[in-house]
Amino acid sequence: MEIMMEKTVLVVIPAEERHKEKLERAGKGCRFVYASPQTATEEMIEAADVIIGNVKPDRLHEPERLQWLQLNSAGADAYVKPGILRSTTMLTSATGAYGKAVAEHSFAMLLMLQKKLNLYRDAQTKNEWSDFGTVTSITDVTVLVVGLGDIGLHFARLASALGARVIGLKRSMGPCPEGVHELHTMDELDNLLPKVDVVASFVPSTATTYHMYTKERLMAMKDTAIFLNSGRGDAVASEVLYEALSEGWIASAGIDVTEPEPLPADSPLWQLPNLMMTPHISGQFHLPETFERIVDIAAANLEAYLKGENLRNRI
Repeated sequence: MEIMMEKTVLVVIPAEERHKEKLERAGKGCRFVYASPQTATEEMIEAADVIIGNVKPDRLHEPERLQWLQLNSAGADAYVKPGILRSTTMLTSATGAYGKAVAEHSFAMLLMLQKKLNLYRDAQTKNEWSDFGTVTSITDVTVLVVGLGDIGLHFARLASALGARVIGLKRSMGPCPEGVHELHTMDELDNLLPKVDVVASFVPSTATTYHMYTKERLMAMKDTAIFLNSGRGDAVASEVLYEALSEGWIASAGIDVTEPEPLPADSPLWQLPNLMMTPHISGQFHLPETFERIVDIAAANLEAYLKGENLRNRI
């Protein structure tokens, strides 16, 4: 049964006219208000039945009227904490929009670290003509993908397509996805870490993933292994990662997330030659296709919401 009362939809993603037209077609009969996370006023937030986009969690305070919040991020951990949303407010994420962008970014890091291009770039900035020795090939490695969501599956397919053997880890067993040669559950992590050449982590921030890559687990990995993290920074403590890289427990790491964020300027991680680090930018809207997918998800969910149907990516 359709909901006939006019709904106020606050849109805080950077929608262009064509995006606004798509949203308004899906939300026919709704009143649309456009702002940014910074310019949205308290009055706008309090008057909204629906918000599309990531208003900062500390600005929400359990708004009484808000029925549904559609995030433009895949991660929703900041919005499920007490005091942010009422228990009756629906929360949906943009899972499915970021797989291509984040997976390709992380995969580029892997190839760069295998060929030591980070070291050659550092040498170039110092006007040094250097040879950093042996490299490895993607065709010769076993890759462990921890977290087989949208991003993890994209990464697995990239690695598999170029000849790597891919082992996937997820919370529960099911059919083995395309691009994955072996499928295991998360409780087998300790058995698998010593056997693989690359660990690519795409886990969200939860109580079970917090600091999951302990000192003992990183020490158990091959000293030639590469560690990648484009999930959440708190999966590994910064001091543990620094020790692993500086002490040679693993060969190198490529990370797009840190703990904390932004990483303090005095963190010793900045100075590690065997670490490639980017400031949590692999997602966002740097790949234009990502934003188009976010709008598509929001529009489809808005249409479903007005019809009283189930929403995609409900948390």
